Amino acid sequence: MEIHLVDATYELFRAHFSPRPRVRGRDGADLTAVTGLVDTLLALLRDERATHVGCATDHVIRSFRNDLYAGYKTDAGVPPELLAQFPIAEDAMTSLGIVVWPMVELEADDALATAAARWGGSPDVERVLICTPDKDLAQCVRDGQVVLHDRRRRITYDADAVREKWGVPPASVADRLALVGDAADGFPGLPGWGARSAETVLARYGHLESIPRDAAAWDVSVRGAPALAATLRERWEDALLFRTLATLRTDAPLPQSSPGDLAWHGAPREAWTAFCARTGLRRMETRPHRWAPG
Repeated sequence: MEIHLVDATYELFRAHFSPRPRVRGRDGADLTAVTGLVDTLLALLRDERATHVGCATDHVIRSFRNDLYAGYKTDAGVPPELLAQFPIAEDAMTSLGIVVWPMVELEADDALATAAARWGGSPDVERVLICTPDKDLAQCVRDGQVVLHDRRRRITYDADAVREKWGVPPASVADRLALVGDAADGFPGLPGWGARSAETVLARYGHLESIPRDAAAWDVSVRGAPALAATLRERWEDALLFRTLATLRTDAPLPQSSPGDLAWHGAPREAWTAFCARTGLRRMETRPHRWAPG
């Protein structure tokens, strides 16, 4: 079997900010993100290989990382009409019979990383596909077991593709982010370190701890190496903190214990019809292509 792990938060944002016409539910509520998510999930489930699916959301945008670093991303600036759709989206996925992991203290990415670590390489699992273009999740890639799959661009990243795209192997992705920063997540990286310098150094040394403190000991050519090495020495604690922020957790509390628990058997007709009725999305009642037995 293959397991498809879906970054539902990404799909909600993408649908909300897409140029598609607004969809209104009961009382005029904007449900464009919800319907966009449902459409993309049903499109995925029409693929005969998508038999086992798990979806993760940031039920609460803030996480433990906000306690570690004040500048880490929050829900500030997220449109309230989009935030309001998160619990509705979780209800929609559950009503479709899809396994959902709404994260509170951890993030959706942590749930996906946990699932990939838990079931990647299981005897019954041929491959785990993490369905998102998010570079953070590239750290989860393991050849022959776990890949990153950008469904919109139809690109699948194995370890070699991760190296080609981001300049480092999967195991060094968090180290790279520590040095160059991640604007989407709200931490800046170290002054002077850019993508090229970080990739060159980490491609040789792998992790922050392995980078010689003195640039004279580097056996790779990097412009401004002495200044970069000095910054790394002076901002060492910041580098470790940023790597902690970038490193995905693999201990999220997912209740499912085996890959079989992610099997999709079709949409429960009664549950889905009830969801459409209470949200005012009657036009979506017949959208599922397969109904669960009984």
